[in-house]
Amino acid sequence: MYDAIVVGARCAGASAALLLARAGYRVLLLDRSTYGSDTLSTHLVHQPGVAALARWGVLEQLRASGCPPLKRTVYEVADIRIAGCARGVAGQQAAFAPRRRVLDALLVDAAVAAGVEFRERSRVTGLLRDRAGRIVGIEGRHGSRSFTESARLVIGADGMRSTVAQLAAAPYIRRDPLLTCAYYTYWPDVPADLELYERPGGWVASVPTHDDATLVLAYFQQSRFADIRTSARHAYEEQIRFTAPALYERLRGRAPVERLRGSGDQQNFFRQAAGPGWVLVGDAGHHKDSITARGISDAFQQVESLVSEVGDTLGGDPVKLDASLARFAESRDTALTPGYEATLSVALLATPHEQRLSLLRAVQSDPELVAIYLDMVAGIASPHDLYTPRLLKLL
Repeated sequence: MYDAIVVGARCAGASAALLLARAGYRVLLLDRSTYGSDTLSTHLVHQPGVAALARWGVLEQLRASGCPPLKRTVYEVADIRIAGCARGVAGQQAAFAPRRRVLDALLVDAAVAAGVEFRERSRVTGLLRDRAGRIVGIEGRHGSRSFTESARLVIGADGMRSTVAQLAAAPYIRRDPLLTCAYYTYWPDVPADLELYERPGGWVASVPTHDDATLVLAYFQQSRFADIRTSARHAYEEQIRFTAPALYERLRGRAPVERLRGSGDQQNFFRQAAGPGWVLVGDAGHHKDSITARGISDAFQQVESLVSEVGDTLGGDPVKLDASLARFAESRDTALTPGYEATLSVALLATPHEQRLSLLRAVQSDPELVAIYLDMVAGIASPHDLYTPRLLKLL
């Protein structure tokens, strides 16, 4: 029997397996995909997530992989241009935007080095239950072979359309409408910082990543998805041209190095986080629009919180384990709801209120306020932190 079976070996699952193995537990990590494969992602790991990678001893490997640090952020809306560096957290001032085929593989490697058993191309088809209904393991398939494995805890880290969540009948405790659709591709040798451009009905971001490529994303209101998907490349380039004309000029004369990818299914929800013998982490339990790129950092936060709450209960009394899972669920919702609300607000792509623009005009004039504001973008600071005596004097 395993102490934990983790379903999904991406950012949330691989890191959960890693930390549980380092805590002394016997862990099985499964993924339906192959090791080192790619997945839809905005890539961005904000500074809180970078700090987690540093704590886990993975950051130096990420640096060595050739992923550039993102120290400077530019944000433009209306007549406002905010440019500077965040203050950061835990000594980490830069963000990173690694390709997922690199980051996920680094986390799996670290988990395996910690003693995790990893099985790729393994699909979960069912959950095992005892007579009381408690989940005590999984059923799965690897190619044509069926298998079953038992565990004290099954962790669903298998994404927004989580099989574990469906099989455990985890209900939604909050669900909001789809707000944006997004398309992206990679452009070679484009000089760029982490850049964010906003206008009513549009949002564009550039994010330097591996292989001297820059990820450029374009967001549209969800109501336009049916039309946009019929001519996605044209719509993508036009959104960049209208929303980020300076960035568009840097792209002219270049060709993307990969095909255009996109999604019109950016769900916004919280699922019930846990039940007897099971728990959800990462996008399986909570997903929001990618426009604020909080997914990876939030997944890392959830994993650390889960392992901290589980503590020494995983190998002992199931009643105590369930109590620790309930505490994790409560802390998850408390920690992530403010960022969720903020993301929904950004994803409306509405015309900015004049009061907000006045605040941003004051912020752009003061480097200290710029740093605090960029901490807010990264999920380090709250709006309350921005209202300093310096800001109030400028308003």
